[in-house]
Amino acid sequence: MTHIFQRHCHAQLPIATRGEGVYLFDQHGKAYLDASGGAAVSCLGHNHPAIKQALHQQIDQLSYAHSGFFHTEASEQLADRLAKLAPGDLNHVYLVSGGSEAVESALKLARQYFVEVGQPQRQRFISRRQSYHGNTLGALAVGGNALRREPFSPLLMPVEHISPCFAYRGKSPEETSFDYGQRMANELEERLLAVGPETVIAFIAEPVVGATAGAVAAELGYFKRIREICDQYGVLLILDEVMCGMGRTGSLFAQEQEDIVADIVTIAKGLGAGYQPIGAMIASSKIYDAIDQGSGFFQHGHTYMGHAVAAAGSLAVLDIIAQQKILQGVKRAGDLLQQSLTNKLGEHEFVGDIRGRGLFRGIEIVKDKGSKTPFSINSRLHTKVKAKAMELGLMCYPMSGTWDGDQGHHILLAPSFIINDDEIEVLAEKMAATINSVTQQEYKNEKNYA
Repeated sequence: MTHIFQRHCHAQLPIATRGEGVYLFDQHGKAYLDASGGAAVSCLGHNHPAIKQALHQQIDQLSYAHSGFFHTEASEQLADRLAKLAPGDLNHVYLVSGGSEAVESALKLARQYFVEVGQPQRQRFISRRQSYHGNTLGALAVGGNALRREPFSPLLMPVEHISPCFAYRGKSPEETSFDYGQRMANELEERLLAVGPETVIAFIAEPVVGATAGAVAAELGYFKRIREICDQYGVLLILDEVMCGMGRTGSLFAQEQEDIVADIVTIAKGLGAGYQPIGAMIASSKIYDAIDQGSGFFQHGHTYMGHAVAAAGSLAVLDIIAQQKILQGVKRAGDLLQQSLTNKLGEHEFVGDIRGRGLFRGIEIVKDKGSKTPFSINSRLHTKVKAKAMELGLMCYPMSGTWDGDQGHHILLAPSFIINDDEIEVLAEKMAATINSVTQQEYKNEKNYA
């Protein structure tokens, strides 16, 4: 009996007792290869000595000072570093404790920006179906996953949702990838004209969709067209890189690969690599200057924002990524992971797609490969995949609702950036064994039921 209010009340979870590199160990000494980084968090693995040392040094000097009274050296240095690393004029860093806080901050800042510049009639956001932006009410409202939204829908602000750029599910056979991407991007303009562009605050999207679709990258040219539409109608572009940023897809900021710059970007997860809770919203100079020259006060705040220990840990993470040229390795390891998964699962009768960028990969499981028909949602295939993988000593991130928020199943993989070639091979072997076991059993179940 546990007094922890668990995510699932009936879960019987092992107790993690230590970590080393890409592995976590439970109370019985069993090793689990962490192929999902928890939730794309542990980008530098577990028990990294340099990060631990940075945390200890900061704790010895100063643990906490409220941001309403003080700045700290660590938070100033982290903000400086992020501003220098971020593309374009993303120069102003607002440090928080995680991804949902970062997104809430971005939504509120975007609204206040238009109040400051005399356009208070802008009151709505547009996002994409099958997106995920966090679990707090504002973030959940702009998210596009029907399953996660449904119980709380009466509490959520109205948000417009357009189609995702999801080629495996949406591209017509006669379309080129570029034409499909442009068609999907142009849905934004159509929706703006339908609701009145003068009423819209911002469009928010993940450059590579993570938890709710499984490492879905947009087609080449999609985000450039999105940026053009936002500029044309005076709408802000918020890019949510909480999961896909901080090197996960092979560049520090995922938007760099789209050759665009957001007005606001949100980051978290890999920013602190799991060693302390941290996230950040980074705003353009245009937005910051509107506040600075207007009211001078952003009407928002969190108790632990700019936490000195979390900032010190994040500085160590960024130091390691830069000094060890980690991002070059992410691209290479990501290609190797894709190749290994394809070799073992590419012809699998129940694997419809293997996709992603860098060390951010998704496997979509289907009942029929030709029609892309998913297994029944009642199968709870994602829970079975997770249980079997854990039995085999593998941590992965399976989800349901891949297709429409209800139907469809995928597995998200986001291993540590320090994973080596042998560990990638072990990961792929355990993943293949998991999928083989679960899908064969489920196919038999559905066939018997039919």
